[in-house]
Amino acid sequence: MALSRFARPFPFLALAVTLSASSLLLSACGPSSQAQGAPGGGMPPPEVGVVTVRPAEVGLVTELPGRLEASRTAQVRARAAGIVLQRLFKEGSDVKAGQPLFRIDPAPYAAAASSAQAQLARAQANYGQASALAQRYKPLVEANAISKQDYANAVAAEQQAAADVAAAKAAVQTAQINLGYASVTSPISGRIGRALVTEGALVGQGEATPLALVQQINPMFVNFTQSSTEVLALRRAFAQGKLKRAGADGVQVKVVLEDGSAYPMPGKLLFSDLSVDPTTGQVTLRAEVPNPNALLLPGMYVRVQLEQARLDNAITLPQQAVTRSATGDTVMVVDKDGKATPRPVKVGNQQNGQWIITEGLQPGEQVVVDGFQKMRPGAPVKPVPWSPPGASPAAGAASGAASASGAAPAAPAASAASQKN
Repeated sequence: MALSRFARPFPFLALAVTLSASSLLLSACGPSSQAQGAPGGGMPPPEVGVVTVRPAEVGLVTELPGRLEASRTAQVRARAAGIVLQRLFKEGSDVKAGQPLFRIDPAPYAAAASSAQAQLARAQANYGQASALAQRYKPLVEANAISKQDYANAVAAEQQAAADVAAAKAAVQTAQINLGYASVTSPISGRIGRALVTEGALVGQGEATPLALVQQINPMFVNFTQSSTEVLALRRAFAQGKLKRAGADGVQVKVVLEDGSAYPMPGKLLFSDLSVDPTTGQVTLRAEVPNPNALLLPGMYVRVQLEQARLDNAITLPQQAVTRSATGDTVMVVDKDGKATPRPVKVGNQQNGQWIITEGLQPGEQVVVDGFQKMRPGAPVKPVPWSPPGASPAAGAASGAASASGAAPAAPAASAASQKN
């Protein structure tokens, strides 16, 4: 009985010893794990992509709609009446100037040419006879063997016969021309379209029948229009010295095709119309574009990028760096304390996916382009150079690999510590 009475407190003593040992173990493990989870006692500043403001000369490009047009266009027409016997070209092929395209029945014109040639021979024979008579009468009139009236008649007959010869020669030439019209040739070099008539068609009756269309497509013309307001603003800017003209050899133009791709060969501006269309308020402009591979076709709709002026000391920013609203345009600028603060700016034209900033920024300032969602009001940030999307994957992969190499050893260590504890 005495022994059992003294044995009751031992389980409580063992429990107290166990709790004491557990608290010591937790106190030993707590600070170490806390130190591993948050070194320095706080979150590091978030990284944001920035660009440094650097003024440079920028060309002011205006994009305008336009239509392509062949540089030379010729309608092939039948000037001789008759039946089309043969088509001598392949539709859609390139032809040379003077190349035969159609053959019209030449028989009536060949007969007319032969008749005119016969009339010329008769007139020449009459002229020879009249000339010989006048030559015989000349010494006789001097000897008073014939009357002067007879000699005058002989000279007049000679002159009339000479005129008949000249008229007959002209008739022969006309007949030869009409015979030549029976063979229809290309007036210019270029690409010919489809034939507008077939063999057996009667053409040239009363009017010159269209047979085909030949267009010279190298080079090509592109016609486009610009607002008279923009033209006036450019001229004022040139006069005030705010802008300078682009290029001494003429304004260069770039063509953007219907599918959005850029045409590889640049063109040059030929002229600007001297008058404004009263119905649209637009000024017509024309540019010449080389087309050696026949990629451009007449009638195609294109966009023309026209660099009419250049701006000195211009500041450009990616469009995503500018926040546009009804109250104004702002950007986030990293100040000397490492904090991103909003800055109001004035935005000009758009240029190759970037805004031209006219006011609000100074050279050397850092403007946030990426990482807006990481920023907190009044909190510092870590600016890193921003790269365009085409170059960002490699940098992102490198930073990702670096972060992975730094985080990988920590996870096994923590798990090992927890297992040890």
